[in-house]
Amino acid sequence: MNKQKVIVFMPAHNEEESIGEVIKRVPRSFHPSVDVEVLVINDGSTDRTVEVAERAGADHIITFEKNRGLGAAVREGLRASFDLHAHIGVMIDADGEYPPEQIPELLEPIFKGEADYTMGSRFLGTINGMKLHRRLGNYCFTLLQCVLLRKWIYDGQSGMRAFSRQAMEHAEIIHDYNYAQVLTLNLVRKGFRVKEIPILYYVRTTGRSFIKFKSYMSSVLPAIIQEMKKPVEKVYVEEQAHYIPSDEGTNHFAK
Repeated sequence: MNKQKVIVFMPAHNEEESIGEVIKRVPRSFHPSVDVEVLVINDGSTDRTVEVAERAGADHIITFEKNRGLGAAVREGLRASFDLHAHIGVMIDADGEYPPEQIPELLEPIFKGEADYTMGSRFLGTINGMKLHRRLGNYCFTLLQCVLLRKWIYDGQSGMRAFSRQAMEHAEIIHDYNYAQVLTLNLVRKGFRVKEIPILYYVRTTGRSFIKFKSYMSSVLPAIIQEMKKPVEKVYVEEQAHYIPSDEGTNHFAK
C-alpha cells in the first residue's frame, strides 16, 4: 500500500529548554508504511524555541507573532497538518512531560481501524510527580466530560493525542485558551471513536506551565457550556481509512 504520512505537531511557547530533545525523540522509522514529519506551532515565543526546533530537525515551523493561547495553537496544528496532506496528525506537548517514544502505540488503534481519535492516558499508565491539586483538577474535569458524553474517559486533559484525517478535518476548538475538553466533546458528539492508550508521564523539569487555576476555570467552563449547547451533525466515519495489515513489514508498531 502507499505510505501514510503522519505529522507530529507541537504547540510551543518559550520551550527552548525542552523542545529540541522532544523533537529528537519522535520515532521516525517505526513502520515501513509510515512517513513521519514534525511541525512546530511557535505560539509567540520570545526565546530560542524556533532556533532550537530547527536544529533538532523540525520539518515545518509556523509562527504566531503574538501569543494566542494553547487552543489557538492546537487548532492551527490540526489545520496545517491537514493542509500538508497528513493522513494522521499527532499532537504532543513540547515540554517533555509526554513520551514521544509511545507515539506508535497511540497510532496503532487508528491503523487497525479501531479508533479515529486516541489519547495518551496518564491515569491508565504511570504518573510521576503530579501535584495533588492538579491531579484532583484533572479528575473533576474528566468526570464532567464523562457525564456529558455518557462515556467513561480516564484522562480528559491529556497533552498527547492522535487524529485520523477525518477527525482533523471536522475537529472544532471554540476558544483560544485551551482545547482539551471541548475538542473531545466535539469529536465524540460527531461520532468519532475515541480510545485511550496508557502512557508514562513525568512532570516537567524545565520552563513553566501557562495554566492558572482562576483563568482555567473562567475560560474552560463557559467553553464547555458553549460546546454542549452548539448543535453538531454526525459524521459518516470511514472506519478503515488508515488500515495497515498487521503482517505488513517485520517491525509492525515496534516499541
